[in-house]
Amino acid sequence: MTTAEKQFIVTCTSGFDKIANARSALMFASLAAAADFKTILFCIQNAVDVMVKGAIEKNEIAVPGVPTLAQRLAEALEMGVEIQCCTQTMANKKITAEDLIPQANLAGAMNLIDLTAKADGTLCF
Repeated sequence: MTTAEKQFIVTCTSGFDKIANARSALMFASLAAAADFKTILFCIQNAVDVMVKGAIEKNEIAVPGVPTLAQRLAEALEMGVEIQCCTQTMANKKITAEDLIPQANLAGAMNLIDLTAKADGTLCF
């Protein structure tokens, strides 16, 4: 198996409640993608809130010298990180597919289990 065939999963439950963790999840997803892993960031719980259109701009206060969530998200998307949002979390929070950024994909809980079972590496934030 070549590195291009390897898969890395970053699971994130942190959102605006733990913004540093959300930034770290995006950063590590970008690093995995840069290392030629097919990388998926699976967002559950509060991490789904970060993927709502306009939410970052409304909820993050930039700190000098610290990359913003918007910057980390842009980097991850540029590196080809796939964003998946948990459909059960979305239902619980009454978030629709139309509420999410266009790059976010919907995925059920069993998808996360399948992804992590087959992954070459995983991280959780």
